[in-house]
Amino acid sequence: MSQPVPPQLVVHCRMLHFGWVPADPEAVAATVPPGLRLPANRQVFLQQYVVDDAAQTSGLESYSAAGLGPDLELADSGSARWYAHHLSSSPLARTQAAVRGVPAAAGRTTIEIVGQALVAVTEVDGAALIRTTARVGGTVSRVYRGHVRYLSRLGDRLTGASCPYVFEPVTPFEIESVEFLAPDHPVFALRPANPLELLWGFYSPRSSFALPGSEAWLRY
Repeated sequence: MSQPVPPQLVVHCRMLHFGWVPADPEAVAATVPPGLRLPANRQVFLQQYVVDDAAQTSGLESYSAAGLGPDLELADSGSARWYAHHLSSSPLARTQAAVRGVPAAAGRTTIEIVGQALVAVTEVDGAALIRTTARVGGTVSRVYRGHVRYLSRLGDRLTGASCPYVFEPVTPFEIESVEFLAPDHPVFALRPANPLELLWGFYSPRSSFALPGSEAWLRY
């Protein structure tokens, strides 16, 4: 596997991360290559995060990103995820994603908190694509740690990356709305159902993870 950008470590970034049942399950399924299995509800994940300082990375500058796509069910290893879109303000991060087959494009994400009101906006070329509003507290009472597996496709081959993470979610936490604002953009196919049916989620002001994690070719 070519690695024009070496693996990276990101520590203590601000991240909003959650999942939902989509409005158009068939459109979600169409983002995944034939032969891969999705959960029956075609659930979608979204990450919106901001890395405020280059010192929080092993070799990147400060940047922001959003990634979203469907969850997968794998016969050999349980669950995994498929990145349908990766929108990042970092050219190096986009290159690292693209060389692994992830659809990567330029984008910018902001996370603003006033009191307990959080607003996260992901935009492309100055136009807002996704706006999330939530209520968040400031108490960290647990730590989420482990590995999550992401799949992507290069030509006719699949590659998988097992990415370690440590998240420190706050309480209380409540998603109030998730708006997909650009019907003409491909991310709109992954929009949530109305009424919103959330499956899980958190906000963590101290999220750490590796990009891309350990990698291996998969049979496909």
